[in-house]
Amino acid sequence: MKLVVRVRLLPTPVQAAALEATLHACNEAATWAADVAFTTKAMKPLALRKHTYQRIKTRWGLGAQAAQHAIKKTCDAYTTLRANLRNGNYGKPGSKLYDKAAGKPITFRADAAQPYDDRMLSWQHHARTVSIWTVSGRMKHVAFTGEAGQLAVVAAHRQGESDLICQGGQWFLLVTCEIAEAEPNTHPVGFVGVDLGIVNIATTSTGKRHSGRRLNRRREADRTLRSKLQKKEEGHQVRETTGEEARGQGSPAGPRHQPQDQQAHRGGGSTHRSRNRPGRPGRDS
Repeated sequence: MKLVVRVRLLPTPVQAAALEATLHACNEAATWAADVAFTTKAMKPLALRKHTYQRIKTRWGLGAQAAQHAIKKTCDAYTTLRANLRNGNYGKPGSKLYDKAAGKPITFRADAAQPYDDRMLSWQHHARTVSIWTVSGRMKHVAFTGEAGQLAVVAAHRQGESDLICQGGQWFLLVTCEIAEAEPNTHPVGFVGVDLGIVNIATTSTGKRHSGRRLNRRREADRTLRSKLQKKEEGHQVRETTGEEARGQGSPAGPRHQPQDQQAHRGGGSTHRSRNRPGRPGRDS
C-alpha cells in the first residue's frame, strides 16, 4: 500500500532563498523543455533528452539528476494531457476547450513540485534534518518536523521519490512510503457496525461517535452564525410590523363603499354624499 506523508521543512531565511531559487530554476527548465517537446513532438524521455539535457544543465545550472527529473516531469505532464484529451475531459475534438488544451505547450508554475530521489535528498532522522540538493550546492542541516507517528512511518517505510513543494510560504516534502498490507483476519472474535452519515461522520454499533475536532469547530461556528442571523431577521420583522401598525392607526377601520341608492344621479339636479369625510362636517348640496 502506498502512502504519501507531508513533512514540513523549517529552513532558515538563507536556506529558504536557496530552495526557492532551485524550484524556480527547475520549473523554468521544465517549461522550456515542454516547449521543445511540443515543437519537435519528442514527448518521450529518451527522445526529449537528446534535445534538452545539455542545454538545461548549462543554462539553469541543474545537476544531472535534477535535469533528468525536469525532463521526465515534462513527459509525464504530456502523457496526462493526452489521456485527458482521449477520455473527453476537455470536450470533443474541435471544441474550444479541446483546441485550447491541445494547441499550446504545457507550462509549469514557478512553485510547482519538483521530484527528488535518494541521490538528491538524504534524511537524518535522529537529528530531524535533511541534506538536499540546490542550485547553490548541497545544503545540509535543513530541519524538518511533523507528527510523531507520521515521522516514524517515513523513517521505516520511505521508498522512491519525494516532492519538494512550497505552499503559502511554507516548505514541504511529500514523501512516498510503501507499507505492506497486513494479512486479513480470517477468524474474528467479534464484529462492529459502522453507520456513515452527515451529522456524524461515523457512528459505531458500540455507541461511539466520530466527527473530528476540526469538523466540530466548524459546525459550532456555523451554529453561532445562524443564531446571530436569525436574531437579526426577527428584529427586522418586529420593526416592520411595528411601523405598519403605527401607520394604520390614523386610517379608517375599513374601506368605504357608497350604496347604489345614495350615489349621484345624472338626471337630477342634485347630488348626495353617503358619508361625511373624517374631521369635516357634512354639507348639503
